[in-house]
Amino acid sequence: MKFIFLIQQIDVNEKIRHAPDSSYLIGVWIGNIIPFVLIVGAAYWMYNRAKKRQNEE
Repeated sequence: MKFIFLIQQIDVNEKIRHAPDSSYLIGVWIGNIIPFVLIVGAAYWMYNRAKKRQNEE
């Protein structure tokens, strides 16, 4: 788990300060949101599978 945190230590404020234009800010924001969206999507998918399995029994 510590390995993941070492890889993801990125200073977003510094990236935004050195951004070439405002569209870069949108890309940085989307890049930071995608991992959370994927985790929430996987959790929802697992919840639905477990719920369906429980209803079948």
